[in-house]
Amino acid sequence: MICLELFLSFLRVGLFSFGGAYGAIPLIREEVLRRGWLSDEALSYIIAVSESTPGPIMVNTATYIGSHQAGFFGALLATFAVVLPSFVIILLVTAVMKNAIKHPRVQALLRGLRPCVVAIILVTGVELVVSSCFRATGWTTPVITAILAAILFGSKYLLKKKLSPISLILIAACLGIVFYGI
Repeated sequence: MICLELFLSFLRVGLFSFGGAYGAIPLIREEVLRRGWLSDEALSYIIAVSESTPGPIMVNTATYIGSHQAGFFGALLATFAVVLPSFVIILLVTAVMKNAIKHPRVQALLRGLRPCVVAIILVTGVELVVSSCFRATGWTTPVITAILAAILFGSKYLLKKKLSPISLILIAACLGIVFYGI
C-alpha cells in the first residue's frame, strides 16, 4: 500500500509542479505532511540536503522520502513517478508541438504562466527562510541567514559582481562550522 501511495503522490507532484524544483516544494510539502511521512522540520532538512547535493531537488527529495518509507523499491518508485510526467511531456512536446511553440496563443499562455511560477518560487523561498529562522532553537540560524544575505546582496550591489552559488555554499559551510562547531 505504501508503494502505491508513494507512486501516486510523487506522480501528482511531477504532474503539477510548474517552474522546476522550487515550484514543486510546496506540492512535496503538502503530500509528505498530509500523509505523515516526515515532520515539517525533517522535510526542511531533506530539502536543504537535496538542494546541496548533485541532481535535481525534486528527484533527490523523492528518492529520499521513498527510501525512508519503503526502502530501495520505494526510492525507485518515488523517483520514477516524479520524473515520469516530465519525460512523457518532453517526448510529446518534441514530437507534436515542434511548430506550435511559435504560435502567438501558446506564447501568450507561457507568458501568463511565468508570473505564477515566480510567485510560487518566491513564496517557497520566504517560507523556508521563515521556518528555518523562527523555528530554530537559538539565534545562530537567523544570524547566519542575515550574514549570507548581506554577503550575497553586498557582492552584487557594492562590488558589482555576482557571487557564484558554489562560493555562497562554501561560505555557508564555514559559517556553520564557526557558529555550530565541529
